[in-house]
Amino acid sequence: MSDQETSKFIALILRHKPEVIGITLDEHGWADVEQLIAGVSKTHPLTLPQLEEIVRTDSKQRYSFNEDHTLIRANQGHSITVDVELEKTDPPAVLYHGTGEKYVSSILREGLLPKSRLYVHLSADSATAVNVGKRHGRPVVFRVDARKMREDGFDFFLSVNQVWLTKQVPIRYLTRIETGPAE
Repeated sequence: MSDQETSKFIALILRHKPEVIGITLDEHGWADVEQLIAGVSKTHPLTLPQLEEIVRTDSKQRYSFNEDHTLIRANQGHSITVDVELEKTDPPAVLYHGTGEKYVSSILREGLLPKSRLYVHLSADSATAVNVGKRHGRPVVFRVDARKMREDGFDFFLSVNQVWLTKQVPIRYLTRIETGPAE
């Protein structure tokens, strides 16, 4: 199994299904590194140096270790209830959300909802949003009036890997931006 495949498997465990390998997460989403390695190794051999390399080189910076590398957690994207200890942060005036064209009609009806995750994920720049949207086919980007949302009482959080998070984005704060074809 490649490091990328192992990373995706670890994401599944730390964000959604720790029980798959028989571990539990604490209330802040932390897992014991030795238990994670032992559980993953039942089907995909994994060592601490390999895990450290996956965390260090992950292009999306999905994971964090504690100081002594005895605990690990996903930075965001959870579908299970955990408190990753995010602090409320004032967002920039505008944020962006990338998606695929197949989701546009639903977004235009309901706004942005976290669906199976705890938060809606937003980016600080449109280029990142386009790249996110490409994962779902032809990318579509929505501009989010984060300043107005904040003024209206919505909370924002910034994860350690620089993804902006909020509980929802009602339609009135969204503007669709045209993008090019999928690559």
